[in-house]
Amino acid sequence: MEELPTALMRTMFSYFFILVLLRLMGKRELGKLSVFDVVISIMLAEMAVLSIEQIDKQASLFYIPMLLICLLEIVISWLSLKSKKVRDVIDGSADLIIENGEIREDAMRRNRLNFDDLMVHLRQKNIKNLADVEFAVMEPTGQMSVFPKQSKHPLTREDLNLPDPLPKGPVTFTGLPIPLILDGKVRVEALRKIGQNELWLKREIRKYGIKDIRDVSFCSIDERGIMYLDKKDKQKKQ
Repeated sequence: MEELPTALMRTMFSYFFILVLLRLMGKRELGKLSVFDVVISIMLAEMAVLSIEQIDKQASLFYIPMLLICLLEIVISWLSLKSKKVRDVIDGSADLIIENGEIREDAMRRNRLNFDDLMVHLRQKNIKNLADVEFAVMEPTGQMSVFPKQSKHPLTREDLNLPDPLPKGPVTFTGLPIPLILDGKVRVEALRKIGQNELWLKREIRKYGIKDIRDVSFCSIDERGIMYLDKKDKQKKQ
């Protein structure tokens, strides 16, 4: 019975300690955790349980490693913000499972996905027939984003013969919106896909009052030529 007060104290401390660590790490909601986030959460939970069960050992043997994991997570998260390569290694990248209505079996193999799994994902998006899908993207979180074919979309302005308020731009591709700039770096392969070059991109961003590509945090363009652009935070650059 003498061990009971110590176990209760460690339980309370572990609860608030993990709560503080998770707040520091900026954890996302459970459905959006990456594989790396899940591993970190399991390690913290396991160490917390051990600290309660093994009360004969010093608490610091458990809480200092937990603090180290938190610091590592913060450092890796910072590196991920600065480098897409690090993001791809840690969190993975999105993968097209269905492209232009055709199933990419190589992508399914990479993601260890069988046709039963694929149909489950589609049904969760209220898609009954695989033939109704134009694009399906397996996200790094394990969630699947599904885009129905044009014929299965709700009625649009074009369907009602209404004028289009947004003119089409000089792009030559069909598909999902393509990121052109990530973290101030031009994606040359993306420019090639839309039939444009870096000179064209510089002219386009000047229309938004931006002279240097490095000042752009994110820039994408869709098949209609509509560009989305986000500037870097000036305070972060200083």
